[in-house]
Amino acid sequence: MRVRRISTATALAVLFSSVALFGAGTAAADSSRSLPITSSGDIVVDKVHQRIFISDPQSGKIVATDYTGTVVGTVPDLPGVTGLQLAPDYATLYAAVPGASAITAFDTASLTESGRYATGEGTTPRHLALAGQKLWFGYGSGSDGDLGSLDLSGAEPVVTLGQEGDVEFTRAPRLAATPGAPGTLATATDQSSLAVYDVAGDRAGLTARSQTTSTSSIDDLALTPDGTRLVTANRSGTQHRVWQTTDLSEQPAYATAYYPNAVAIAEDGTVAAGSESWSEPDIQIFQPGATTPLRNYMFSSTSGSENLGTAGLAWEPDGTRLFAVSNNGGTHTLRVLSAPRKSVTKITVNAPSTATRAKPLTVSGTVSASLPLPAGTPLTVTRTDMESPTGKSLGTKTLNADGTFSFSDTPPSGGTVTYKVSYAGSATHTPTYASDSVLVSRTATTLTLNNNKKVYAWGSEVKFTAHLGATYKNRTVSIYADPEGLYAPKRLVRTAVVNSEGNISATITLTRDTTVSATFAGDSRTLGRTASSWVGTRVRVATSLSGSYKTAKIGSLYYQYFKTTATPVHKTSMSAYEYRRYRITIQVYANGAWHYNDVDNDYFPVGTPGVQLVGFNEPGYRFRIRSSYIPGTSASGDSVNTITHSSWRYFTFVR
Repeated sequence: MRVRRISTATALAVLFSSVALFGAGTAAADSSRSLPITSSGDIVVDKVHQRIFISDPQSGKIVATDYTGTVVGTVPDLPGVTGLQLAPDYATLYAAVPGASAITAFDTASLTESGRYATGEGTTPRHLALAGQKLWFGYGSGSDGDLGSLDLSGAEPVVTLGQEGDVEFTRAPRLAATPGAPGTLATATDQSSLAVYDVAGDRAGLTARSQTTSTSSIDDLALTPDGTRLVTANRSGTQHRVWQTTDLSEQPAYATAYYPNAVAIAEDGTVAAGSESWSEPDIQIFQPGATTPLRNYMFSSTSGSENLGTAGLAWEPDGTRLFAVSNNGGTHTLRVLSAPRKSVTKITVNAPSTATRAKPLTVSGTVSASLPLPAGTPLTVTRTDMESPTGKSLGTKTLNADGTFSFSDTPPSGGTVTYKVSYAGSATHTPTYASDSVLVSRTATTLTLNNNKKVYAWGSEVKFTAHLGATYKNRTVSIYADPEGLYAPKRLVRTAVVNSEGNISATITLTRDTTVSATFAGDSRTLGRTASSWVGTRVRVATSLSGSYKTAKIGSLYYQYFKTTATPVHKTSMSAYEYRRYRITIQVYANGAWHYNDVDNDYFPVGTPGVQLVGFNEPGYRFRIRSSYIPGTSASGDSVNTITHSSWRYFTFVR
């Protein structure tokens, strides 16, 4: 036995006033927040100041957050800091600092250092636990681990090393203690070095050790509140193993997930079992004595590689919240689980896909939970439809003994009718709701629109009239115009209630081919309807011939006369559109009929100043010419109007 007394002028600091710098209310839902750490060693929860302390061995610091994960303080310059332990009154935080071979104490309200206790050169303490009125620490480096204690009850702190007995720890052992069994301390590095000590006396007395020969690593361990059971997170396998502390005989385990790496037990005995599994639950919650999980948590991550940190679980002491530290590619997150001891409730609702309005229909469903709800559990039902868009209460329905429910309803409204079933939750179950929709029949009506397939001159003001048949309540119709082409989107022309004859009219000025539509949105008992009419619009076109010396009739037609030495100029004015071109057609009269001059059916850009007619000055021949808009050809450039021809211009030549 070696007892080392350390004289120091530093005693435990007088506690500051217990005023939390940041408060936090009860969390309404699970949340998460990134942490400014590069590794995680341990996590403890201070219920008095509502703070969470997380050690970062790699960066050598402790980060303090409030219950939302907001950082409220940082303690740097703690090389390798790992194990954390709160005093029973939550006034002091102890930290194992292996790089300094010391245990450091901090005031939890101010995060100022209140004491530093050297554990001996090269001891490198890593893990802490309070038991038997002493602060115990697992220490050692490499493959040599030992157990020591720090006694702060006297005038001077006393460090006692080498209390592991005949247990060989392959590294600094992890420790577990519980206020309900203050004289019990559990230690572990792997299954073969799992041990329980009586620490009520001056030294630790070994009371039980594991007899297994397995070398499975134990990443975390925790005692039940009464100290009779020990739960370990063994990295190999898919179980959190359970041991009776009196003799370390193995008890029925918790079937969890691959790579167990964390465990925390609440004051009421609820077990949080964590695993570093990518495809299975990260955390599973077990009620005291139960082997089926009350609920499961699986971290969401776009990369699918977010895992629970080793020993990364801690309960709020009363069990209201569970805190977890996760790691995703080096990014650490604090997850706050707000109702871990509540069974997750799930509702399914099944309504028929279709139904007839004003006829009864039946809605059924189930309510399931890991803790089944009792018969008679009240469920609130709401119906949402076109007449009750914010929902109408259908009262309370009750759950059957087999977890099912059903009710009948006669929907007064057609269209989509949604039934929402809600459970308010309880002290043991989470609230939830679900819904399903049914398409309820509505009566068809008629809607017509005039002028379909008519063609109008450019700039015509055309009156369109829609006629609406019988409906339930809604008598509003909207008329839209959708011209062809660019830069003219569909627009609302008029919305109004139809007159006593069921009609609504709107006047539209036409400059392009246009689809006009009338829309009735429907009502709670009448289906919506749309009627459309397509109307063509000709372009505006005018032509002229210049250079003639007279105009006179030949037969019944007026001709412009040109000298054979003259060159006529044909000019065309046409309503413009981007890249629009018009076609010139010239015909010659022979043998009592007009014939095309094939070489002169040419296209010209709108806006061309004039086209000279060369090669037509043979005396005695009669000609005619016109300009045309021909939609839908590459030569014309667009197709937003209906085919349009100008009037013919007649001309002849004389000597």
